[in-house]
Amino acid sequence: MKAAEIRKLSASELEAKLRELKDELFKLRFQQAINQLDNPMRISAVKKDIARVLTVLRETELSGKDA
Repeated sequence: MKAAEIRKLSASELEAKLRELKDELFKLRFQQAINQLDNPMRISAVKKDIARVLTVLRETELSGKDA
C-alpha cells in the first residue's frame, strides 16, 4: 500500500487498517514458525505498511494540534 493511498483514509479507517495489518503480521509470523509461509518477504512488506500507517496517524495528530 502506497503512502498516498494511506493519506486519503480517515482516522477511523487508519485505525481499522492498522488493526488489520497487525493481525496479518501475527498470522504470517505464526505460519513462519510452523514452516508454512509461502512468501517470507510478505512479513517485511506488512511491517513497512504498519510503519506507514503509524506515520500518517502521527502526522494527522500533529497537524491537528498545530491547527
